[in-house]
Amino acid sequence: METVLYPTAGYIPDLSQNTDPGRISISEREYLRTLACKVYEIANSSKQEEKRKLWYQHNRLEKIRPMVLIFPEDSWIEIIGEDELKTENPYWRQWEWYLKHLIYRDENLHDDFVIEPDLYVTPIIHMSSWGLEPKYIHPESQKGAVKWEPPIKNLDDIKKLRYPTLEIDEKATQKRFESVSKIFGDLLPVQIYYPRWTSANLIGEATTLRGIEQVMWDMHDNRAWLHDLMEFITEGNLRILKYLEENGYLSLNNRGHYTDSGGIGYNNELPAHGFNGRNVRLCDLWGFGVAQELSEVGPDQHEEFILRYQVRILERFGLNAYGCCEPYTNKFDMLKKRIPRLRRISVSPWCDVEKAAEALQDKFIFSWKPNPSMIVGKFDTERIRAYIRRTLDVTKDCILEIILKDTFTIEKEPVRLETWTRIVREEIERGNY
Repeated sequence: METVLYPTAGYIPDLSQNTDPGRISISEREYLRTLACKVYEIANSSKQEEKRKLWYQHNRLEKIRPMVLIFPEDSWIEIIGEDELKTENPYWRQWEWYLKHLIYRDENLHDDFVIEPDLYVTPIIHMSSWGLEPKYIHPESQKGAVKWEPPIKNLDDIKKLRYPTLEIDEKATQKRFESVSKIFGDLLPVQIYYPRWTSANLIGEATTLRGIEQVMWDMHDNRAWLHDLMEFITEGNLRILKYLEENGYLSLNNRGHYTDSGGIGYNNELPAHGFNGRNVRLCDLWGFGVAQELSEVGPDQHEEFILRYQVRILERFGLNAYGCCEPYTNKFDMLKKRIPRLRRISVSPWCDVEKAAEALQDKFIFSWKPNPSMIVGKFDTERIRAYIRRTLDVTKDCILEIILKDTFTIEKEPVRLETWTRIVREEIERGNY
């Protein structure tokens, strides 16, 4: 297994994927435990508790200072690289990296990310395809764009689709859980954490099968056919959710959990009334909808070809977040009207922040994603300061969170992230929040 040193999209606690634990020497074991002790000390500090309290207030729409988060994502490999890891086995190297990156966050990235003591072991999952598989062409380097060849070439190909099935290998998952618990269990709580099956994407699955450009044409030329495709994909997702809920394969996401587009999940409205403390239901969770592939599609087509289907999934969750990199300048009214229990809305770098502030006010979390390109190339601190200041001034009456993500590179200069955070902090203080 190749060691993965960065979570490509968001905060992924366990990156070890479907790999069995390997051998670990006594010295390596003690080294990992030393890292775990440090994480325990950090997680139980008063600083983390203060941040937790702020997130609870923020997520219930109380007006406090803007919350700040940094997710280096693809840039993590430029911060903690292979040459800084001491363990040999890829599985345990992954855990070493995870612990070290938490320590680094505490010492260098002075944002509002909360370092929790929990160690999550994700289950080993076997999931079938939709019956047709795209052909992927990967770049030679570790980073870079991936091309794919959509498998649905003709309209009749839709008949070849099958609903995906999912199976969790409980025996293999338990083996991983026991191996991690054996090393860390007396220092940090270890638990099996089921993946975030809370995302209503749908259009991403449709365009993977059909192609983005072709789906755009289908909206005009093959409307009924495209609705049939979206109906099939929606039903497939609903079946998976039903299976997970009925078989106890859901985990709560109401603490320091990434709510997909960057927010943190601390919330005392979840789990919902009637939760028995064991069987997690969809209504106990944050849900998430996204439609990045429809960035250039107007509100009417967005509602017709994706949102009406997503709502059938999102209505099952206790609270919902929506959006990622796509701009919603002209779609806020649609989202507010159609999505039940909507709490967090992404405001991307390509969104008009003034219109967003007017639309969201203090009724929704204004989840602002500053343009990460300012971290690349010439690092102009005054430009960054003016950019941050403008949004802070515009969003005075909003429930604002500032989340730097999609950082493909930091030019191998981690200090850029530290400086960016300092500037944001200074500007928040200047605004007397």
